[in-house]
Amino acid sequence: MTSRTGLTRRELLAAGVVVVLAAIGVAALWPALGGRHSGESAPSTAPAPSATASPWDDAALEPARRAAGLPACPTGDSAVGPLAGVVVPCLGAPGVVSPAAGLAGHDALLNVWASWCEPCRAELPALAEYAARPDAVPVLEVNVRDRPEAALALFADLGVRLPSVADPDGALSAALRLPPALPATYLLYADGRVAQVLPPTPFRSADEVAAAVARLRSAGS
Repeated sequence: MTSRTGLTRRELLAAGVVVVLAAIGVAALWPALGGRHSGESAPSTAPAPSATASPWDDAALEPARRAAGLPACPTGDSAVGPLAGVVVPCLGAPGVVSPAAGLAGHDALLNVWASWCEPCRAELPALAEYAARPDAVPVLEVNVRDRPEAALALFADLGVRLPSVADPDGALSAALRLPPALPATYLLYADGRVAQVLPPTPFRSADEVAAAVARLRSAGS
């Protein structure tokens, strides 16, 4: 049978199927596009490969550790506060440590970063310069959502030598309530309390680090 348009019923049915398939294809692509309008940019902090993608292998990290030459991670016996009981691998040497126990008894700065994060890379020298000051609080780097080899290679490339732990299982990130975007920096008080440096703007100089520490120490006293 032919319709008024000259098309047979079979041709009309085939055309309808094509339209339905096209609609399904658009619906499937929409989540991948993120529903963004033309001209909108993606978030600046993109998801990165997780260190949990492969088992932690201390022996395999030895060459990268020698090249980076990081100081030993702080160690201790007891801790209080939200980070108490959290144990993570030391990035610069074999073994695990408790950051809260190792830094207990005095204020310290925790800088959370990843090698794929450009603002993180830019602020590492400023943090190292601050840590070298005689009046600085201890600085501990916390590498997250990263490959340990990449983190160690970046330290070696920059010549930055700060004690650093990794967080392959996300336990420390969860205790800190880490936001999605990096970097993030926290003051760990001597009594175990934790306060994030806000707004979370990357440090451009050692003076900016010192000012943030002074501000939080004053607020927490």
